[in-house]
Amino acid sequence: MRILVLGFTGYLGGHVVEHLRALPGTRVFGGGRSPGAELDIDLATARTDGLAKTLASAAPDAVINCAGSTDGDAVTLAEVNSRGPAVLCAALREAAPSARLVHLGSAAEYGPSTPDTRVTETSATRPVTPYGATKLAGTVTVTASGLDAVVLRVGNPVGPDAPPTGLPGRIAGLLRAAGPDPDAVIRLGDLSAYRDFVDVRDVARAAVLAATSPGPLPHVLNIGGGRAVPVRELVRTLARTAGFRGRIEEDGGGSARSGAVSWQCSDIAAAGDSLDWRPSYALEESLAALWAAASVRPEGGRAP
Repeated sequence: MRILVLGFTGYLGGHVVEHLRALPGTRVFGGGRSPGAELDIDLATARTDGLAKTLASAAPDAVINCAGSTDGDAVTLAEVNSRGPAVLCAALREAAPSARLVHLGSAAEYGPSTPDTRVTETSATRPVTPYGATKLAGTVTVTASGLDAVVLRVGNPVGPDAPPTGLPGRIAGLLRAAGPDPDAVIRLGDLSAYRDFVDVRDVARAAVLAATSPGPLPHVLNIGGGRAVPVRELVRTLARTAGFRGRIEEDGGGSARSGAVSWQCSDIAAAGDSLDWRPSYALEESLAALWAAASVRPEGGRAP
């Protein structure tokens, strides 16, 4: 089976590639902008005709699109998260119309939800940030493309090699910098929100299952931990794991991307039914793996 992974050097894409390379008889192609990419593909700027030629040369049986942006202004987010999937779908219709497309979406597409409830794939989508809105636009494009496509709406990924652009990776970096100093103080924003954390390795496994599943799949599947965890709990657990002896202070501020959503939890039953997928890592295991990788990672790189 020939599988193309776009965004293969990113946080999610890197783990997807690791899982795919363990599958016998699978030929994995890496697509992206990095020097190590087998296929030079930049979805933010690609033209349909040129991308179609590149896809035809790879002749993929499946494409897993992990390319996306969580940071930047609205234009940057739209170029990668909205335009990118649109160009990809158009090129696939021309070059590989029978290929399975697995597109990684985001639970941010749902926007605010009611506390103590889980959102299902049919719940209303009301994103409150440019990130959520651009991810939703990409989802709509994929699900309306007419291709054999599925969108995995991913919760908050956590685990080894978490990037500093996300909360778990940023906290790990701060803890690493603080070291064992009992007088160290880490100042953070409001940690009262609840989030649905899912191990990045479980996300990768879901993507591989979706790419290799023989039958048709629903247009959208939630991929999460299935429970809402106080962000404060995640921070404290990671601090204990790191042996942090200092003090954590909350200043009441927070991320503009997530501050308007106080509760997030996904119903993951459909993924269990369609992919026989369920999360296999507890949050404590994910944080232990995150800290172990952060402790040995070169600055700005993945753990060796």
